[in-house]
Amino acid sequence: MTINKLVFEACVETLEEALNAQDNGANRIELCSDLAEDGLTPSAELTGACLKNLSIPIMAMVRPRGGNFVYTETEIQQMEHEIEFFKQSGVAGVVFGLLTENGEIDVENTRRLAQLAFPLEVTFHKAIDYSGDVLKSFQKLNEIEGITRVLTSGGMDTAWNGREVLQQMQQLPDRIIKIIAAGKVLPENRIKIAEFTGVEELHGKRIV
Repeated sequence: MTINKLVFEACVETLEEALNAQDNGANRIELCSDLAEDGLTPSAELTGACLKNLSIPIMAMVRPRGGNFVYTETEIQQMEHEIEFFKQSGVAGVVFGLLTENGEIDVENTRRLAQLAFPLEVTFHKAIDYSGDVLKSFQKLNEIEGITRVLTSGGMDTAWNGREVLQQMQQLPDRIIKIIAAGKVLPENRIKIAEFTGVEELHGKRIV
């Protein structure tokens, strides 16, 4: 697999990081605040600055708090307000993930947010790796209209350790959603991960 076929998405929380990632060859940005909490919704100010200064697409995180991915109705309404803002702002897409208390995909509210986000691209983030059955969860996501991608390490601590599950996800019959391999993806292992799994999009804080 040649590097030219691959898409590298850099996870950033400042304009400086975003510009550095773009200069170093990132094809797309995932914009967050508070990466110490694994990424929360970025501010309007940061979003505007990145839109003004970057030439590559921006995917904006929609996550109202750290911790688990089981959200109250109030939190989901906050996520809806954030998605409405991002729709007006000019980003390429949004990133979110919701689970039920049973550790399954929250299909109803995921569909609700995906419908609201249209026509933006939608990535379901690594919440899937905290579900009880990653492959089953991925099959469910493929049935939800509007989900463009899923960000996953195959349920493991790193993309390389989850490579066999990522490969199974990539080879799932009737797969619609693109897979973004995530979890300690670095310049020195990104091509190896892509070649093993067949996944062509990869994500990381230090991917470039």
